[in-house]
Amino acid sequence: MRRMVGTSSRGIRAPIIRSGDDIAKIVTDCVFEAEENGELVIRDRDVIAMTEAIVARAQGNYASVEDIAADVKAKLGGEHIGVIFPILSRNRFAICLRGIAKGAKKITLMLSYPSDEVGNHLFDIDLLDEKGVDPYRDVLTLEKYRELFGYVKHRFTGMDYVEYYMQLIRESGAEVEVIFANDCRAILDYTPNILCCDIHTRARTKRLLKTAGAQKVFGLDEIMTASVNGSGYNEKYGLLGSNKATEESVKLFPRDCQGLVEHIQSIVLEKTGKHVEVMVYGDGAFKDPVGKIWELADPVVSPAYTTGLDGTPSELKLKYLADNDFADLSGEELRSAIKQEIRKKDSDLVGKMVSEGTTPRQLTDLIGSLCDLTSGSGDKGTPIVYIQGYFDNYTTE
Repeated sequence: MRRMVGTSSRGIRAPIIRSGDDIAKIVTDCVFEAEENGELVIRDRDVIAMTEAIVARAQGNYASVEDIAADVKAKLGGEHIGVIFPILSRNRFAICLRGIAKGAKKITLMLSYPSDEVGNHLFDIDLLDEKGVDPYRDVLTLEKYRELFGYVKHRFTGMDYVEYYMQLIRESGAEVEVIFANDCRAILDYTPNILCCDIHTRARTKRLLKTAGAQKVFGLDEIMTASVNGSGYNEKYGLLGSNKATEESVKLFPRDCQGLVEHIQSIVLEKTGKHVEVMVYGDGAFKDPVGKIWELADPVVSPAYTTGLDGTPSELKLKYLADNDFADLSGEELRSAIKQEIRKKDSDLVGKMVSEGTTPRQLTDLIGSLCDLTSGSGDKGTPIVYIQGYFDNYTTE
């Protein structure tokens, strides 16, 4: 019988994870229970993935507003600081901003426009043309911004993030002014002490500011890199990848995950004799065509994964073969010819027409995006994802 199912991705239900839980045992027990229930059969090269959230929760990797404030004050001096390029998010940045504001006397908040780094829009980009604004050069004061663009609310959250962030800063005890610019160096007209809150462009932003004469330059990845008064921390990413836990704390991106994924891999191998791959995943890397939001607000899609998930796919484009090399074949003859071509393909297909249109992304980014879409971000209760057939191709029976 010819195999008909290729890649499948299934969400695995799990208990609510608490600080101190044995996450390796919970993940493997859930997978084994699914197999005992007849819902899956563990095979070699299957992928077990778990959300970064349950790993960080099990680690107890949390930081409070006061912890953040103490670290910001120690590193940036506690006076007037520029907070530049934050994303517009109640979940991702609002609680961090409260801590930052508590660690300073005055905040000059500089927002990129018309959208933040991950695609949350302050206003419609077409308004730039209508109003004659050059986003590459023009620095707008709050008054000018309101005059031009008014009080626009985010289409998904209904928030006016400009007003919301200003309110959070004032409530935290700091003075606030807001400007709008896309050149990071514009902030130096206001203060030489800068906290860069961008995610994927942070290295360039910090380099430009230092070259331009800034005195103190830190990124969110350099705040909460060590424990403050017994808090959690992330030595590599700091506050990047954090999420709101309560009104007074954030859950940080998990740390030291490599041993965890390797341990889970070894448990499955010992119990079943099967060699599976294991990864921790956060946000997927994809863009919403309606809201224009690029989902990846974490510093990376996967902070830890087993070695079998390293690299990129090496795939042939079947429709290219069918339309070109084997255009005169059909039916079983065509199927056999394509299978033979797959079996003899080179390991390196970079630049070859036969691979044109395949996806040259890292395996962990592709699989992490699949996992993120499978598990969702709400009440599905499936923070573990089990993937089968991802490394199969048309020849696999």
